[in-house]
Amino acid sequence: MNLTRRKACLSLVLLGKASAWASELTSLQSKAYSFEDLPINKDVGATYRDILRGSTHTGDSLEVHETVLEPNAMPHPPHHHVHEELFVLSTGTLEVTISGKSKKLSPGSAAFVASNEEHGIRNIGATPAQYFVIALGRDAS
Repeated sequence: MNLTRRKACLSLVLLGKASAWASELTSLQSKAYSFEDLPINKDVGATYRDILRGSTHTGDSLEVHETVLEPNAMPHPPHHHVHEELFVLSTGTLEVTISGKSKKLSPGSAAFVASNEEHGIRNIGATPAQYFVIALGRDAS
């Protein structure tokens, strides 16, 4: 087969469309999630409930989960990643550190972490802390 410049350009266009079609095929569908039906995963000092994971109709990865941290626990050491995260605190007291700056959060508070910023979370209260994470972007799901 002779690959002409015209065929090569057409192939590039089709490859781009194939990627868009694939993201449309696997996008999340509308759905209600009953909290009590979500499976619970346990780790040292924390329990997790995965709520949803997939792609939006625009192809962005989206992941949502709930975490309950025991007093003085951290879900993992400080880290960074490409996707962005929004933390929303329901109960308890958290210390959130973003790029070396710490802030104490009480129920109803939120923290946003931009792409590639180092961040960490720790329960600094005397009771369990429950929070929800919404992760959006390239490696979120």
